[in-house]
Amino acid sequence: MHARVISADHLTPAMVRVVLAGGDLDRLEMPDATDAYVNVAIPPPGAPYRGVFDPREVKDQHPAQAWPARRRYTVRSWDPVARLLTIDFVVHGDVGVAGAWAARVAPGEVLVFEGPSGGYRPDPGADWHLLVGDESALPAIAASLESLPDGAPAVVRMVCDGPDHEVPLPPHAALDVVWLHRRGAPDDRDLLAAAVRSLAFPPGRVHAFVHGEAEEIREVRRHLLADRGLSRQDMSCSPYWRRTMTDEAWRAVKRDFVAAMEAEVA
Repeated sequence: MHARVISADHLTPAMVRVVLAGGDLDRLEMPDATDAYVNVAIPPPGAPYRGVFDPREVKDQHPAQAWPARRRYTVRSWDPVARLLTIDFVVHGDVGVAGAWAARVAPGEVLVFEGPSGGYRPDPGADWHLLVGDESALPAIAASLESLPDGAPAVVRMVCDGPDHEVPLPPHAALDVVWLHRRGAPDDRDLLAAAVRSLAFPPGRVHAFVHGEAEEIREVRRHLLADRGLSRQDMSCSPYWRRTMTDEAWRAVKRDFVAAMEAEVA
């Protein structure tokens, strides 16, 4: 599938919101999930193809160095009436692939992608909801809050680089949100787990969404399962990225990391 960029705006110094229209969006079908994602395909600089392309044909017809980089990004919102797809990209200057693309993209340019797919939506039968993550999980957390009834209690703990990196969350009558700010210190990686450990859990069954940096997410998951007694069925947990690793290096080891994480609390 493909669509064209109609706007790209910085929400924070490290997040760009890209809105897409046209192309194949007339036949887009969204899953019933608030963590819906698409797999984007970003051509390398100087690629011998432009605009709309088929990633499979590119792999058949060009050497590996010309293949597009594949990255997974959560859909922030989908407007089925206006047929507008909004994706928020975390950017770190020229570092990375998709973020660097979003930082420089101009209206009219094409984004090729596959999907969307997804697997999480807040359980309406839960007594309250816990949503934990960093900038990479922010689109899914925001979309999840929008899906909750006004009276459903939601506890959000988010880590980011500072006050100017905070993004306003959708208004929710029963929202308890705390932003945690990295300090550039080694103990930054403990911020999320420490915040969750210190929580006084409300009564009743919780449905949890825990997504973000691999080691941080593993610590939160271990605490929720081993110390708080959550079941796997009451938690969506995924390590989106890993500190000190490139996207390619992380993709190569992610399967083994997740398997080891799953085996920790059996």
